[in-house]
Amino acid sequence: MALAALCALTAVGAMAQAKECNDEFKAATYSKWYDNRVEHQDIAYEAATEYVTVCPTDDSQYATALKNFKKKYEDLKGIQNIASQFDAAVKGKNYAEQMRLGKQIVATNPENASVVYIIMAGTGLGDANLLPESAQAAKKAIELIEAGKPFAPAYTTKDQALAAMNYIVAKAAMKTSPAEAIPSFLKAARYESDLKKTWQFYFELADAYDKGPIAKLTADYKSKIGPNNTETPESKLALENLFAMIDRQIDALARAAALADPTNKKAITDDVTELYKYRNKSDAGLSAMLASVLTKPIPDMPTPITELPTPSPTATPTPGTGSTGTGTNGGATGGGAAPGGTAGSSAPKTTAGSGTTNPATSSSAPAKPTASPKPKPRRSNHRVQ
Repeated sequence: MALAALCALTAVGAMAQAKECNDEFKAATYSKWYDNRVEHQDIAYEAATEYVTVCPTDDSQYATALKNFKKKYEDLKGIQNIASQFDAAVKGKNYAEQMRLGKQIVATNPENASVVYIIMAGTGLGDANLLPESAQAAKKAIELIEAGKPFAPAYTTKDQALAAMNYIVAKAAMKTSPAEAIPSFLKAARYESDLKKTWQFYFELADAYDKGPIAKLTADYKSKIGPNNTETPESKLALENLFAMIDRQIDALARAAALADPTNKKAITDDVTELYKYRNKSDAGLSAMLASVLTKPIPDMPTPITELPTPSPTATPTPGTGSTGTGTNGGATGGGAAPGGTAGSSAPKTTAGSGTTNPATSSSAPAKPTASPKPKPRRSNHRVQ
């Protein structure tokens, strides 16, 4: 009986303390919210929560204002919590979490999250499995940066940011379509950044030429050879396009050789020398090209050749003897090689190993493209036979 009496008294006390949704409560609580909504939002949130709890059916303009404030405050707190986790993931080099949490952050305000997109883009350099997603983030970052959105503190200049994002797009494309990677490599090379000053960057570009258009054009050439390996007008035209693409590969390898460190310089120089001599039937002009290649703009992809050049009336052309003015800046431009050999470069036998360096991992210095990717040694099998 004593226990029952105590419970009854407690219930009465609670009822006495319960607030009623009357005009006095509404006015006092609304004023408390209004006075603190700017400088003391935690207090304003308490008032708004109390208002909608005590008066859940109130649909006045005052109640609507408090409900809207409450929702926005809770959304903001949720984003702040995610942002804190995102920052921890960046510092902890947890690339999968960076991608997962970054997606949640950008979903709330995709047009003003350029730096978050930049960090998400860099995850693919830390974890190759994330490259497809990181490339999409890089494309969005490019769009926002070009529209004037901020790139700091991730990068100090717009050129550095755009070079890095295009490089990430190229890296992702290399896994599925090397030919599609080349335009992004070329875009990255035209921005003023440290990326264009690394030999590995140009080595990767040469690899893209080899595995993409050169492989395709080599197969195209072989399919057009006539009976008994005789040249046809179609095979000659295919060979012209093939040599034009090899010239671009020579240019990329020459840049890599010019920039390479002592450990890798000889291997890359030997590589480009072999390809240059195959392409030109001689090493004449090679030394001059290697010495001057970095002073010249990187060449665009060659325009497809659709018809063979008209032979000079005073000269008898040799079938399949190379390109007509399709050479690289400082690269091979003269009469090409007759079929027999490879349209591709051998990889330098690097001693640095393979893979990429890890991106930066702090919220103020997000993941950036590696300055020194180390491609695995390879041997091309794309010379026309």
